[in-house]
Amino acid sequence: MPISSGLPRSNREAVARYARAVLPALRRLAAFEPARRAIADPANQLTVSAAVGYEIAYKQNLGRLPALPEMLPERLRREGIGTLPISLNHALAAAALTGPHRDPWDRIMMAQALAEDCRVVTVDRIFSDYGVPILW
Repeated sequence: MPISSGLPRSNREAVARYARAVLPALRRLAAFEPARRAIADPANQLTVSAAVGYEIAYKQNLGRLPALPEMLPERLRREGIGTLPISLNHALAAAALTGPHRDPWDRIMMAQALAEDCRVVTVDRIFSDYGVPILW
C-alpha cells in the first residue's frame, strides 16, 4: 500500500502521486526530506495515478494550469515514472469510501493507494483521514 509510516512492506514501494502539476510538484516536494528520500530512492517505484492525467488536462482546459512543455506520457516515461490505471475494483472501492470528502478524483486516488499498498506524496491531509499513508 502507500508508503506507510516506516519501511515498505515489500521491495516494491509505489508512490502514487496526487498533484496538480506532476513534475514541477515533484521537484517542489523533493525539498521536503521524507518525500525527497522516497522519490530519490531507486528501490522505490514511482507511480502516477491515471486520474492525475485527467486532473491536469481538465485544469489546463480551464486555464488553471499552464500547458506542459511536452506530452505527459512521454515525460513520465522519460522520468521513469509509471502509470497506475484505474480498475473497476478501484472505482468500486472509491465509491465505498465513507466520509465527507467529495472530490471523486481524490477518492479514486485514495482507493488506488489503499488497494495497491502505495504511499501518496501530497500536501492534502484529507488523505490520511481515510487511512492513506502520505509523505510530505
